[in-house]
Amino acid sequence: MSHSPSRRSLLVSAASLGAAVAVSAGPLAAVARAAARKPKVLIIGLDGALLNRIKDAAAPTLKSLMADGLTAPSALYAGPLAPTSSGPGWSTLITGVWPDKHKVLNNDFTGHDLARYPDFMTRIEAAKPSLNTYAVSSWAPITDTIFSPKVDARVSTPAAEYDTGTTTRAVARLKDTDPDAVFVQLDNIDHAGHSDGAASQAYLDAIRTADGQVGQMLDAVASRASYGDEDWLIMITADHGHTDAGGHGGSSWPERQTFLIARGGGTTAGSVRHDVRMPDVAVSALAHLGVAVDPAWGLDGRAFQQPSPDDFDALRATLKPPVDETGVGAGVIGFTHTPPSGWSVDNSRMGGGGMTEWRGWSFTTDEFWTKTQRDQQRELNIRARNVFAVADGDEWSDKAVTGTFDSTLISPAYEVRGGAAATLTYTTFYRHEAPQKGEVLVSYDGGTPVVVKTYAADTPSVVESLRLQVPAGARTAQVRFRYTGGNNWFWVIDGVKISAS
Repeated sequence: MSHSPSRRSLLVSAASLGAAVAVSAGPLAAVARAAARKPKVLIIGLDGALLNRIKDAAAPTLKSLMADGLTAPSALYAGPLAPTSSGPGWSTLITGVWPDKHKVLNNDFTGHDLARYPDFMTRIEAAKPSLNTYAVSSWAPITDTIFSPKVDARVSTPAAEYDTGTTTRAVARLKDTDPDAVFVQLDNIDHAGHSDGAASQAYLDAIRTADGQVGQMLDAVASRASYGDEDWLIMITADHGHTDAGGHGGSSWPERQTFLIARGGGTTAGSVRHDVRMPDVAVSALAHLGVAVDPAWGLDGRAFQQPSPDDFDALRATLKPPVDETGVGAGVIGFTHTPPSGWSVDNSRMGGGGMTEWRGWSFTTDEFWTKTQRDQQRELNIRARNVFAVADGDEWSDKAVTGTFDSTLISPAYEVRGGAAATLTYTTFYRHEAPQKGEVLVSYDGGTPVVVKTYAADTPSVVESLRLQVPAGARTAQVRFRYTGGNNWFWVIDGVKISAS
């Protein structure tokens, strides 16, 4: 935070009655009981907390949550989209959209669009007004500005009392009332980061204190008389990270760090995932409470309970350490030229030499790619997830090259219906400098590829949906992404699919 230190019938026939009795005591009965339990959500935000320092700290509650559920490290944007500060961070977590939509670009909230992209509790109130929503924060703008007045109760804890007062209020609400969705923000880890740095003992001590406060809230949940009939999804997250020396707002990897620790909601004990992004927190809460997400809302998040891995994600276990890139770090695993099954890369026109990692289309991760060179907007690749494909003429040219960058990423052949419309969907991020060009081509049944989209100007991170008219009689469609250029910029592709329109 860059504010000052002053917050989801058994049908039994007579002939199978005996078997049904047996089932009633078995796993199916447990599933049925779980389905009948009332869903509830508790989200706790730990301002400025780093996941790696939680692992270093005396934090038994948080570590127990990690052992019992899901841990998902993730990364933020950086400037010029938005700084790694609390206003943009909490707004992204709470609304389910990135800063280019909610428009909270600083801690002053100037020019925000929270009316168009409201907090998840406001959406709960609109869809299920009988549900009880409660938010309490140590940093007042969260409850004063990000959460709207439509939330049943919003409390900003006075500075003299937080985080102790925030915890006391949250515990009382959880024990003595019947809330359905609770959001709590604790601030003091961030203060320790600012005053002493993330590498300090004071920062570890602040994590230990916050861990105890999280424990008090979890004890309050477990002590509820109705707890056995409730299905609690617990989510722990953070709005940004900190540097070792202290501070945030910039583009360094520590400052861009966030995470989700989740228990309940179908999580697998001890699981680790790399496809969870910041806006998923709000959407996961909505999904758990049975609030259907309307596509017209334009949310960027998706429920972590409903993972949707793409072909590139299967490459994570095969990624290699750097070869020519010296700034990434020897311990960072993150690139391969070997495409996933069904995909191929045509480098027959590709120039020679250059940086090994980026010679033609590569498959990489946010950490590996952004560490090659900061502050060239690679940090703005916000809508790609896990492993994605990159053509990066700029980084390729950091060693002597011959010829030009000319590489084509080729998809599997997708089934289509002849004479019908189809939709090609993919996530993309394209930064342009002439004479660079990106072309999307489609061929049917192995025929001549035809250009359906050309990139010759900057295109921010978006999900593209291109309508295709499938020729009569065609049965398959194949997509090609051809990037040509030299010492220019880059093109990201992820989440490619073709579906019926």
